[in-house]
Amino acid sequence: MAEATVSKETSAKREGPKLPVLEREKLILNKRSYNWITERICGVVENPQPLLWWMLFIPCALIAAIGVGGGLFHLVSTGVGVWGNTNRSMWGWPIVNFVFWIGIGHAGTLISAILFLTRQNWRTSINRAAEAMTIFAVCCAGIFPAFHVGRVWMAWYLAPVPNPNAIWQNFKSPLLWDVFAVSTYFTISLIFWYLGMVPDLATIRDRATGKVRKLLYGIFSLGWRGSNRHWSHYEMAYLLLAALSTPLVLSVHSVVSFDFATSVVPGWHTTIFPPYFVAGAIFGGFAMVLTIMIPARYIYSLNDLITMKHVDNMAKIILLTGSIVGYAYLMELFMAFYGAAKYEMEAFKLRIAGPHNIAYFTMMACNVISPQVFWWKKCRENLWVVMAVCMCVNVGMWFERYVIIVTTLSRMWLPGDWKTYNPSGQDIMLFVGTIGMFLTLFLLFLRFLPCINIAEVKWTKEESDPHFEDKEEHIDEGTEVIPAYQHEIEKGKQQSDEHYGKTSLRLPG
Repeated sequence: MAEATVSKETSAKREGPKLPVLEREKLILNKRSYNWITERICGVVENPQPLLWWMLFIPCALIAAIGVGGGLFHLVSTGVGVWGNTNRSMWGWPIVNFVFWIGIGHAGTLISAILFLTRQNWRTSINRAAEAMTIFAVCCAGIFPAFHVGRVWMAWYLAPVPNPNAIWQNFKSPLLWDVFAVSTYFTISLIFWYLGMVPDLATIRDRATGKVRKLLYGIFSLGWRGSNRHWSHYEMAYLLLAALSTPLVLSVHSVVSFDFATSVVPGWHTTIFPPYFVAGAIFGGFAMVLTIMIPARYIYSLNDLITMKHVDNMAKIILLTGSIVGYAYLMELFMAFYGAAKYEMEAFKLRIAGPHNIAYFTMMACNVISPQVFWWKKCRENLWVVMAVCMCVNVGMWFERYVIIVTTLSRMWLPGDWKTYNPSGQDIMLFVGTIGMFLTLFLLFLRFLPCINIAEVKWTKEESDPHFEDKEEHIDEGTEVIPAYQHEIEKGKQQSDEHYGKTSLRLPG
């Protein structure tokens, strides 16, 4: 009797209304196997590159060679006077570009370190590319201050090393703080990026057929064998580096902002600069990650690994940080007029109504208005809209640095010293060259290194959960699962299979 009563109660519960539960979005679509993940990611490195890769690589390499190589040769052989800098605008485009590229590199450390510490599994498909982007952006940034000193062969005096000329560093100068902050950031980011690749390099080493490839990947994989001892040491080292990298996200761009905030120049002397610069760097960095990853997703048809969930999350972060940046812009204006400081008020009036006001309004439109479309889910799911907004953000963040540096220096204290700044052709050529250099390095990264972390992506699969079989056996029949992003699964699989049929990639489907 008791058993019959229990069965009746159970059947009554099953027949009752079910609680709708939204299914967690899958980070790997179409139930791809472990072997498929390995074959797909390693195939990007092992197979011939698609025609589109060559169409991007050759022009970018030429632009980098002419812009950076030829531009720096002309600069060193002629002098810094070939730049558009003047006695008043003594920084000009070089420091604008330096701050721009440093900001681009912030998303890599944020995605890799902070999201790792907070156990955000959606980072696994994009962290490797974001880390690579950080390294390449810092390489581009380092060119400008190194050659801005004029005699680049004397730049080693920036390091606090004994020398017979009694040339010692001024540790009170924020410009020297930049040297230590950026060099530390680059070193930690490089080690963090390389350490995360060691297991994947060993995978490519074991799959390599040529002797040269096997030798090179064998050297860089550091004898990795995937033993329990190796994984234990790897996870501990990765965790420690993530904890060490986290303060750098806040410190590096805060130190860069001190170049301006510790001065007494109107428009610069403000305490809002450190958090404002950090938010802006994360804002621009995430936009650049999407700018380079969406085309890579298409070229190699990685739709099942870089899903709309990843794009949606990054779009939300862009919306958040863009709103913070917009608040900082408005707060700057409010404090300048509310404080009734004469020179501060005039500095912002000149930004709005001066000769560089086009740059100011471009900055406001691109950084404040364009990200607001991400309030709508349809816009976050439309890759064309996402790419358009990210390109606007990239342009807007460069103009932000231009507004801060150029418009302030060219209109500072004495009206008799005022002069309109105009960049030279050398300035434009070198900046375009660094863009080509950045894209060239990233395309080479896609060609020779695994662009997605194979091991960490596999950890996000449901089968990796030790309780996966228990969940299948004990199904909660009182709930009704509502799939999320279901529209993407079959459609993405069909597009993926069609794409592989058209390209030269010989990857198993």
